[in-house]
Parts: sequence; C-alpha cells; structure tokens
Amino acid sequence: MSDCLFCKIVSKTIDAQIVHEDERAIAFRDINPQAPLHVLVIPRTHIATLDDILPEHEAEIGHLFTVASQIARAEGLDQRGYRAVINCKGEAGQSVYHVHLHVLGGRPLGWPPFPRH
Repeated sequence: MSDCLFCKIVSKTIDAQIVHEDERAIAFRDINPQAPLHVLVIPRTHIATLDDILPEHEAEIGHLFTVASQIARAEGLDQRGYRAVINCKGEAGQSVYHVHLHVLGGRPLGWPPFPRH
C-alpha cells in the first residue's frame, strides 16, 4: 500500500529506529512512547486490521508475538513483565491501518489501560 506509513517503513522510504528485522517482520521504537519500552512489531505484509487476517496470515501474525518476546528479553523485561497488545479500528485506538503489535514495559502498567469516560 503506497500510502501506508508502516509499509513505507518496511520499504525503507521512511526512517524508523529499527530494533529487529527478519523476513516476516520489522520492529521499531514508537515515536510517541507510552512507556520506557514501546516498540511496534509489524508484519512485512500489509494487513489493515485484525479483521483482515486470513488463514494464510496465521504464521506471520503468530511470529509477531515471538519477536515481541525476543525484544522483551533483549530489553531485560522478560522477568519483570511487559504488555503485548493489538488495537483493532478507531474506538480501540488503532490509528495506522497496518496490523501492529505494541510491546510496552519498563514501568508498572495499570488496568484498564485507559481511563473510562
């Protein structure tokens, strides 16, 4: 998708602080971090939302969680704890329509994650 911000990161037409890259995924630091560690893990394939995942994407989506645990371990959070979350569409907080897994940690994370209105 030529207008997708995250596809531009995948194609290297936009710079990002990449912390992991392999044949299925790229992980980079969020430009608006909500915790000391805030990394986004994305599939190289453009998949807009969780609702757009097809059976052939299952291994790729599962791989995002493997990468998340590797990042948490590399950042020293595997023993302390961290959060891995995917938002789906606007009311859930998805602002870029390319599936992405948020990996957050480095401070106590409350629940629920956002104030109630």
